Amino acid sequence: MTEDIRVRYAPSPTGHLHIGNARTAIFNWLFARHYNGQFIIRIEDTDSARNIADGEKSQLENLAWLGLDWDESPENPGAYGPYRQSERNAQGIYQPFIDELLAKGLAYKSYKTSEQLAAEREAQQAAKQAPHYVYEYEGLTDEEREAKYAEFEAQGLKPVIRFRVPEEKVYAWDDIVKGHIEIGAKEIGGDWVIQKADGMPTYNFAVVVDDHLMKISHVLRGDDHVSNTPKQMMIFEALGWDVPKFGHMALIINGETGKKLSKRDENVLQFVEQYKDLGYQPQAMVNFIGLLGWSPKGEDEIFSLEEFTQMFDENRLSKANAKFDQKKLEWINNQWMRRDLDQVMPQLIQELVNADLISAEDAETKRDWLTQVIKVAGVEGISYTREIVDLVRRPFFELSDITDEMVDYLTSDEGRQVFAAWEKAYTALPESATAEDYMAAIREIQSTLEIKGRNLWNPIRIATTHEVQGPNLPEMLVVLEKDKVLATMADVKAKYLA
Repeated sequence: MTEDIRVRYAPSPTGHLHIGNARTAIFNWLFARHYNGQFIIRIEDTDSARNIADGEKSQLENLAWLGLDWDESPENPGAYGPYRQSERNAQGIYQPFIDELLAKGLAYKSYKTSEQLAAEREAQQAAKQAPHYVYEYEGLTDEEREAKYAEFEAQGLKPVIRFRVPEEKVYAWDDIVKGHIEIGAKEIGGDWVIQKADGMPTYNFAVVVDDHLMKISHVLRGDDHVSNTPKQMMIFEALGWDVPKFGHMALIINGETGKKLSKRDENVLQFVEQYKDLGYQPQAMVNFIGLLGWSPKGEDEIFSLEEFTQMFDENRLSKANAKFDQKKLEWINNQWMRRDLDQVMPQLIQELVNADLISAEDAETKRDWLTQVIKVAGVEGISYTREIVDLVRRPFFELSDITDEMVDYLTSDEGRQVFAAWEKAYTALPESATAEDYMAAIREIQSTLEIKGRNLWNPIRIATTHEVQGPNLPEMLVVLEKDKVLATMADVKAKYLA
């Protein structure tokens, strides 16, 4: 591409960073960086009733955690600020364009009350008509319409400003993702509000003014915005502005139900912060989200953000719905954790501190030992860092209760023989014994007593760890403190073998 690329991610501060919004931000960022363009953050906060405290902060912090940066934003403004719509409205940026449309007769003041609008909708429903706005000044001259304005204002009514939809027009564009699209103006639902009664511009109007003034060249967004595009094209054309290129990315659907991923779907975690708190890696999240509706060449599926940037091709954005597959996300995260376990290790140790398995002070002094414990416990099999807590809890920090089935293994004739031989062998081995030393001792017991399988291993495991399965026992014995193991064995002997 030879043109200057300027794209934007424009969230509303009404909630935390959703997977779908994160995808929009990532694809816009990739598009900008691949073509040496600019990526802009703009905050669309015109709906003040829905804005939440720290909504903007949460969005930006999670984008940064994912590894994204931006060229312009509220905090690092460029030449096109301010970058919050509420501030832009306060500076009067939108009003001249509202006034221009009113002066051209392309927009008008509407004084209909909510009760009147509700009554019209009910009548349309009863007549089995599609919902649409009914123009209240049909057949009136400009002077007669102005007289109506004065009459309504004398009653103390405040108007909204509606755009006069050219109903016979068809709006068409070549979508970057979906191909050629045409939508007739009659499908819009009639004249729509571009400015609310409180003077705040509506989304579909403000976004056009902002995109034009900020010189946005391409608009990549979700499929749910397709219906907004004709409205926005109306404003671009009415004000004589060039229309940016649009691309609408496929829906993200629940891979199990096939339904659109909804914030009300409690079976799927949908906010980036939730995955961050569980210990997913940012590289893995970007990797997974980047494959939702975009396909690389070849079979590889593990890519860094830098690799994505180099290979990104907007022509490979898929028209088909993207399936959110939780198992695939877990697999991708596991791959990233295994790729650099040393880098993830501090997170894993911190999870043990957070779970009160060990104090922060002991975590520092016993870091080498904790690293060994985590590796022996089988860290390479977990999907995210918080899973390490339950993986190492027993027997490294706590002991399970001994079950009746375990007692049967211990108190059988073979169990008693194995325990006695193991007690003698383990006590004789030095604290510096290796996994090979422990394995050799167990093999010697097997050979001497001619006992093998569960009848050999279970009494030894129960005596030392109160478990019948788990990580490789000789490797566990290397990291378990010998004094504690001896105390555990003595307790088992006193309770069940005396």
